[in-house]
Amino acid sequence: MSWMRGVTCQVREWRAERARWRADMERFKAEQRAARKSGGKMPDTPGPPPTGFALLPWLLMGMGAFSNLFQGKTPQPWIGGIGLLAFNSLYIYVTFRAFVKETRESRSTRAALVLMGLLTCGLAIGYGGSWLYFFPLLGLATGAVLRGPWLGQIGLGLTALAAVVSYFRAGWDAVNVAYGTFLSTMVTAAILSLAEAVRELRAAREELARRAVEKERMRFSRDLHDLLGHTLSVIVVKSEAARRLAHRDLDAALVQVTDIESVGRQALTEIREAVTGYREGSLATELDRARSALSATGVEPVVKQSGPPLVPQTEALLGWVLREAVTNVLRHSAATRCDITLDGTPDRVRLTITDNGAGTSTAEPVEGIGGTGLKGLTERLATAGGSLEAGPASRGGFRVRAELPVDAVDAADLAEAPA
Repeated sequence: MSWMRGVTCQVREWRAERARWRADMERFKAEQRAARKSGGKMPDTPGPPPTGFALLPWLLMGMGAFSNLFQGKTPQPWIGGIGLLAFNSLYIYVTFRAFVKETRESRSTRAALVLMGLLTCGLAIGYGGSWLYFFPLLGLATGAVLRGPWLGQIGLGLTALAAVVSYFRAGWDAVNVAYGTFLSTMVTAAILSLAEAVRELRAAREELARRAVEKERMRFSRDLHDLLGHTLSVIVVKSEAARRLAHRDLDAALVQVTDIESVGRQALTEIREAVTGYREGSLATELDRARSALSATGVEPVVKQSGPPLVPQTEALLGWVLREAVTNVLRHSAATRCDITLDGTPDRVRLTITDNGAGTSTAEPVEGIGGTGLKGLTERLATAGGSLEAGPASRGGFRVRAELPVDAVDAADLAEAPA
């Protein structure tokens, strides 16, 4: 009774496939109704995917053989009846499995297609007449199952076989049978291949859109961390300085308060730019801010610059590194001196930030890839063809060293690269 279980499973698969088709059709119609109601653009979705039901009406081509069988015009009708039932069963089995890639490429589907071909030849040779039109049906099933370079060779071979068998049974009518077989094979394969290509392109477009949204979310999250982390650290430091100076030097305290206002306004501008995606850092601006922030906390900034001119993308990356490194100095190091050195060769540039503070005991760890802070910068520099190293300095304190190509052409996408 294993064949009964197989038939039952196949019927369940057909019902599930039809249920999916109906669900897709309802979704497509709902999108169309919503678009018409809102006056917007109609959805460009190709609608529900084709299923084996699309090829079932072609079984009507076998009605001539059924009519001859029913009217007693077929010799040994019980053989013809069994053959007709077997052919229809194999046709339905093959066509429904042809629309799912996994089942289409399975051995059972290919074996059923071969049995279908042998059965078609036997019925056509034995009875001729209307039974010859099983060859175009065989072509439909073949075109639904086969893909790639083998399709042309097998399609031509099937056409030649249909022509030879039909010629011996029906004379020049073999031309019509052969033409119908070739046309049904190639047109079916072309239409289904095109439908699959459209589906794959649509899926790729949706995946690209999803990735673009994810990249934008990561960009904004990263930029917000880098901007607010540094800015809030500077505001806290200057607020503490203003509080300490308020009792003994009111003018100096007012200078710190004025700086806080300036930093806050600049932060608002940078956040707006980050939201719109048009923010591009400047190394010179970050150096000025680093001097101001370090000096306000009593840390002596020592800046040394040399090397070739840099493209804006490289400056932007180094500006992020400088901002994050100085933020860590202000937060964690308890340093009294911070050396910032920019040098390099004609091909590469190197930025080194070294402090004489507490070192790695309280500094941010940098192991791993991804996230924000120095960990995120490690990945962003690697994407641009550079590297970032962070760890204890040889003479104490903490050192951050970033190295990049001078032109850093890959850094142009740093605003979109996930951190």
